[in-house]
Amino acid sequence: MKTSKNKKIWITGASSGIGKALAIALAREEALLVLSARNSQALEQTQKACMEYTSFCMIQPLDLYDFAQIPLAVQQVTNELGSIDILINNAGISQRSLARETPVDIDRRIMEVNFFGTVQLTKAVLPYMLRQGSGHIVAISSISGKFGFPLRTAYAASKHAVQGFFESLRAELTGDNIKVTIVSPGRIKTNISLNAITADGTPHNQMDNGQAGGMLPEKCAAKIVNAIKKQRKEVLIGNKEILMVYIHRWFPALYHKLVTKIKN
Repeated sequence: MKTSKNKKIWITGASSGIGKALAIALAREEALLVLSARNSQALEQTQKACMEYTSFCMIQPLDLYDFAQIPLAVQQVTNELGSIDILINNAGISQRSLARETPVDIDRRIMEVNFFGTVQLTKAVLPYMLRQGSGHIVAISSISGKFGFPLRTAYAASKHAVQGFFESLRAELTGDNIKVTIVSPGRIKTNISLNAITADGTPHNQMDNGQAGGMLPEKCAAKIVNAIKKQRKEVLIGNKEILMVYIHRWFPALYHKLVTKIKN
């Protein structure tokens, strides 16, 4: 794919951060956009920014934690657009709490949004792509889907699950002209740490130092758009923190020494 012009692209988690940056980047290429998130007011701000560049940008409010919303949302989007060329699964929540202090219902909430909600939406969109004989599914995972990290037990588990599901889905769809790209960002300068949930379910409300010094979301979005165009199977995006992926793979003893010393 050389250009996103006139491609029908659905982005979840489009109200801020990577999702908003992706929406604006794709709008500049005149893609036809559907934006989803829980915060309708923030989505309207993203929509306003996108409409400076593209002729079509639709808001479809969606909370992945509420599974009952998903089939209706897919029906509304397909009624409006007829088809979906690219689904970008970006919505999710992070975590900042020790496992021993975190009740299972918080673990379950993170898994329901990051994994099961994403899977449910993908499965609801997939039949339309299969009927049209083409499509591209993008899963925004995390480098925490590659290795474990303190204070993120459920988050890392959910992203490991995302990795496994979409790797397997890619293999299943090999003969169906449907591509799957898994994106694993490192530290991107977004509000993810502010909005991360703690052991009692309340927001962390703190910007991590690593997050504050992370890659700008606009730069991250540009790399994701490039990966989609090149139909990359996987892409790591970040600064020096992505080296931990390779350290974990090739030097596990060193990884175990380093992982507890890395500051948030």
